[in-house]
Amino acid sequence: MNPTRRRFIGIAAAASALALAPYPARRAAASIAPTIWQGVALGADAELRLYHPDPQAAQRLIAQSLRELHRLEAIFSLYRDDSALSILNRQGFLDNPPADLLRLLSVGLRYGRLTGGAFDPTVQPLWQLYAEHFSRPGADREGPAAPAVAQALARVSYEDVALDSGRIALRRPGMGITLNGIAQGYITDRITELLKLGGLERALVDMGEIQGMDTRAAPADWVVGLADPRDPNRMLGTARLRNQALATSGGYGTAIDAEGRFTHLFDPHTGRARPLYRSVSVMAPNATMADALSTAFSYMPLDATELIVREHGLRAWFALSDGGLVMQDPAG
Repeated sequence: MNPTRRRFIGIAAAASALALAPYPARRAAASIAPTIWQGVALGADAELRLYHPDPQAAQRLIAQSLRELHRLEAIFSLYRDDSALSILNRQGFLDNPPADLLRLLSVGLRYGRLTGGAFDPTVQPLWQLYAEHFSRPGADREGPAAPAVAQALARVSYEDVALDSGRIALRRPGMGITLNGIAQGYITDRITELLKLGGLERALVDMGEIQGMDTRAAPADWVVGLADPRDPNRMLGTARLRNQALATSGGYGTAIDAEGRFTHLFDPHTGRARPLYRSVSVMAPNATMADALSTAFSYMPLDATELIVREHGLRAWFALSDGGLVMQDPAG
């Protein structure tokens, strides 16, 4: 079976990581074979590579990580009717919400404000509209009609999500929340922290987004390949991670229509499902931030993204429709 985009990036990262390390670090790390788990998290390929001198201890840490993954999936998943998020969407409110849902939704609303609404966790009505449209036989290949899009957009507004410690409420009838543009990053961060608390010094954590962890006195870089959206087995370039995270958003990952012209990435302002770029990758201090901003940047002009990149010390890569690649770096 050919590796998928997510899995291929993970393999590239692990195989290349030691190439940039100083020789003593290479020698020390090379003496420890990674303990590897591969599976699925929130519908995306996932992978853990733990460098621990005791393989049994590494397996215990993987088991703890998977328990945390399953706990968080039970909160954030839209594919489980009993998840906290599904209950919130069904009722329009949720009393005594789980702390992780409250925390992540609060962070998501903050990124909504930072990006002028380009990141908006309330775009679920647009997903439902497009999915229902293209599930019908003989559906118009140009997508839902403008009045239907406008009707869905009337239920999209991150500013109409009310939060406090005891309740989450959606102020507009028919609103719905999806955390697919940020939850994988959050899970990646949570598992990274769990591994650190378990005493692990070096790991590659990929729960849909990548975190390269190395807490040693002389940390080594992870080298992560940036896949070409037109050919995931071809690399457009590489990024070096040192206790940083990398997230990629690209419409090619999940097409809504049979022709692949419409994506799962939605513009909260217009209802479009065709991003400005083939893919966007963001390197940030944590995977939650990288995940949210790679999603938001998909519909933001380059001059607007550059302001955020510079202000927050990020790096970002934009795969253009003509095959070119634009990199933004705060160092210029």
